[in-house]
This record gives sequence, structure tokens and C-alpha cells, in this order.
Amino acid sequence: MFKHATPIFRSFDEKLAREFYIDFLGFEVVFEHRFEPNTPLYLGLVRDACTLHLSEHFGDGAPGAQLRIEVDDVDSFCAQLNAKQYRNARPSCQDMPWGSRQMTINDPFGNRVTFYSEIE
Repeated sequence: MFKHATPIFRSFDEKLAREFYIDFLGFEVVFEHRFEPNTPLYLGLVRDACTLHLSEHFGDGAPGAQLRIEVDDVDSFCAQLNAKQYRNARPSCQDMPWGSRQMTINDPFGNRVTFYSEIE
């Protein structure tokens, strides 16, 4: 039986990753792993029921991946993000022809995160 999937995004800079995923998007750190000091970081994140891993390891994901995350109210979440005045993103929402309203934000490493709500 399938339980859930945990995507792994490639990251290149710990400071930028924390600024984007934790400070801006509101994820929390579940774990951090390095094989030894000064080696690549593998970071587990969570926000509500959504889990995401970030990896600085070669071969763990490729920049340019995209993830869709369903949220209760994409417009409200968009307003919350814009209120933070994050210097690298001013997201907006749009209705899609397949029946969802969505907001896509690029992370500092070329990955895209799309938050969406179904249009009722």
C-alpha cells in the first residue's frame, strides 16, 4: 500500500535554502544530516501534511524540478507571502483551465513550487 511521496529537491546553498523554505514559505526543519563536518547537507522539512527534502549531494535531484502542493486557500497564502516582502519573489495567483487556481514560485536553485486550490 502506498503511503506518501517525499520529493527531493537539489539545493546548492544552505543559507538561501533556509531563507526560502523556512523563513519565506514557512516550512520547519525535521532533521539535518551531514556525514561529517563540511560535507553536503541533507535537510528534511515539513509544513502541515507536506514533507520535502533538500539535498546538496551530487545526484540527488536535478535543478528544474517542479512540485505541486495543494493548499486550502491559495489567495490567502499568496497574500501572507507577499506581506513578508521577500526580496526575490512577489508571487501572484491565476486560474488554470483545468479547474485550479495556482501560484508558482521559483526557488533559488531553479526548482518550481506550485501551490494550488481547486476552483469550486
